[in-house]
Amino acid sequence: MIITKDIQYIGVSDHQIDLFEGQYAVPNGMAYNSYAILDEKIAIMDTVDQNFTQEWMENIQRVLAGRKPDYLVVQHMEPDHSANIAHFLEAYPEAVVVSSAKAFAMVENFFGQDYADRRIVVGEGDTLELGKHTLTFITAPMVHWPEVIVTYDSYDKVLFSADGFGKFGALDVEEDWACEARRYYIGIVGKYGEQVQALLKKLSNLDISVICPLHGPVLTENLGYYMNLYNIWSSYQAESEGVVIAYTSVYGHTKAAVELLAQKLQEKGCPQVVVHDLARCDMAEAVEDAFRYSKLVLATTTYNADIFPFMKEFIHHLTERNFQNRTVGLVENGSWSPAAARVMREMLADCKKLTFTKTTVKILSALNEGSRTQIETMAGELCREYLAQQDATANKNDLTALFRIGYGLYVVTSNDGVKDNGLIVNTVSQLSDNPNRVAVNINKRNYSHDIIKQTGVLNVNCLDVSAPFSVFQTFGFQSGRTADKFAGIDELRSDNGLRFLPRYINAFMSLKVENYLDLGTHGLFICTVTEARVISDRETMTYTYYQNNVKPKPQTEGKKGFVCKVCGWVYEGDTLPDYIVCPLCKHGAADFEPIG
Repeated sequence: MIITKDIQYIGVSDHQIDLFEGQYAVPNGMAYNSYAILDEKIAIMDTVDQNFTQEWMENIQRVLAGRKPDYLVVQHMEPDHSANIAHFLEAYPEAVVVSSAKAFAMVENFFGQDYADRRIVVGEGDTLELGKHTLTFITAPMVHWPEVIVTYDSYDKVLFSADGFGKFGALDVEEDWACEARRYYIGIVGKYGEQVQALLKKLSNLDISVICPLHGPVLTENLGYYMNLYNIWSSYQAESEGVVIAYTSVYGHTKAAVELLAQKLQEKGCPQVVVHDLARCDMAEAVEDAFRYSKLVLATTTYNADIFPFMKEFIHHLTERNFQNRTVGLVENGSWSPAAARVMREMLADCKKLTFTKTTVKILSALNEGSRTQIETMAGELCREYLAQQDATANKNDLTALFRIGYGLYVVTSNDGVKDNGLIVNTVSQLSDNPNRVAVNINKRNYSHDIIKQTGVLNVNCLDVSAPFSVFQTFGFQSGRTADKFAGIDELRSDNGLRFLPRYINAFMSLKVENYLDLGTHGLFICTVTEARVISDRETMTYTYYQNNVKPKPQTEGKKGFVCKVCGWVYEGDTLPDYIVCPLCKHGAADFEPIG
C-alpha cells in the first residue's frame, strides 16, 4: 500500500486471532500496522506481532529494494507492535532505535538489553531529520501505556498515531469504521479520557492530512469526523441519544420487566432502545453501548445479598473506564429482601455527574400492578426530553420554563434567512409575567445581534450542567458570519422555525421582539414568549459553575502576562493593549486579568 510518494505500508493482517488482548472478540481479525518512510535516511515505524516476523521482514525488504534502514521508531512497547525489535536489529546491525526513555526501560524488560549503544532517546518536541522529511515526536503518556509517543511528519503532513484512531479488524475486511473503532477505544483506551484530551489539544495545532494508526485503516479523508468522535469519547459525552438496558434474569421475570420497559420507551418516542442480556451478549459490545448512548438502565436480581455476577462484572467494566455524565435508572428483583438497587448505586458512587431517575423499579419475584406502574413512570422520566422535543407530545405553553432563567448561560439561536446561527449569552432576564416579557442583552459585535434586529425572533436555550466545553467553543468562540455552528447537530425546530438544541438544555423559549433599546456597545431586546418547553430537571448552568467545572484551567505555569477569563487564552507581555481581542472567544481587554 502506497500512502504517499515516500511512505509505504509494511504491516500485516492477522486472521488467526480470536481474542485480542485475551478478551475482545475479533471475528474479522486484526491489523498490525508498520510503515516505511523512504528518504535520504530511512525510518521504519514500529514492528508487528511475533507471529508475523517473517512476513514483516519480507515486506521491509520488498519496499526498501536493497537499501538498508537507518532508524526503527518505536512508538509503543506493547508486544503486538514491538515484538520484533531484536530481530530487526539483528538483521540490520547499523540501524538505530528511536523511542522514549520509558520505552527503553521496557525494551530491557522484554529483550534483556536496552541497546544503549544503538539508541536515540526522544521526548516532547524532539525532531529527527531524514532529508525532506522531518519527524517531530509528541509524548502521549497513558494513551494507553506510559511510554507512548506519536510522530508527525511535517513534509507529507502525516500523523503516526500509535494506538490512537485504531480499530479492530484486518485491513482486507470491509466494515464500518466507527463501530469497531468505538469498541476498540472504550475497551482499550477508555479509562484515559483526560490523557486523550491532552493529546488532542496538542494535535489541534498540527496540519494533518493523513493519520496512520497501529491498528485499522489509514485515514485520509474527513479527518474532522474521526477527531470529533475521539473528542466525544474522551470527554465522556454521549455520542447518540437513546436508552441502553443491560440486564440479567434468572427465571425470566426481570427479562419480562425489561421487555415492558423497552416497549414503553419506544411508545414515548425514545430515538433508540438497545437491550443487552449480560449473560449471553458480548460484554464489550454492552460496555460500548453504555458509553455511546445518553441513558442507561441496569436491571438485575438480588443474588446472595448482592447482585448477579454478570451485572457486577458489567458495572466493574463501566467504573474501571470512568463511566460518567449519564442518566441512570435502576430495576431490582428480589423474592424476600431486594438489595440490588442499593448495591448497584453503591458500586456507581464514585462515577462523576450521574443523574439517577427518581423512580426505582422494585419487582417482588414477578411483575404486578405496582411494578408495572413504576416502569411506566420510569419510562416517562427517561423520555421526558424526547416528549418535549416532539411537536405532537410537547407542552408548548409550559411557562415554568421561565423559572430556569437565572444568572446562567444560554445559547440564543436565530436564522438569517439562509443559515441557522447561535451564540452564548449570559444576560437573560424575565421582566414581567402578565404578559410574559423577557429581556435579552447582546453585544452589537455579534452577528446574531444584526439577525435578531432584522427578523425580530429568537430562541433562548437554557444550558444545563451537563453541557461540555465544546458547546461554548461551538457557539462562543467562532463567528456565525463565517462558520456553520450547527454542523453535525441534530435538527430540531420550534414553531417559529428556529433551531433549538437537542442536548445540554433543560428548557427553551421562543421569543418575539417587541422593543429594542440601544445600550451603546449592546442592544437590549424586549420580547414576549410565544413558546416555552421544559426539557429536563437538570440544573441550569450558572456562570460560576462554568468557571469552576467546565472551562479548562488556563495553562499559565511559567508564563507572565494576562489570561482571558472566558476561555483561558494567554497574552504574554508586560502591558495588556487596550485594543486586544482574544483570538479564541473574541472578548476584549475587560475580560483579561493578570497572571498570578
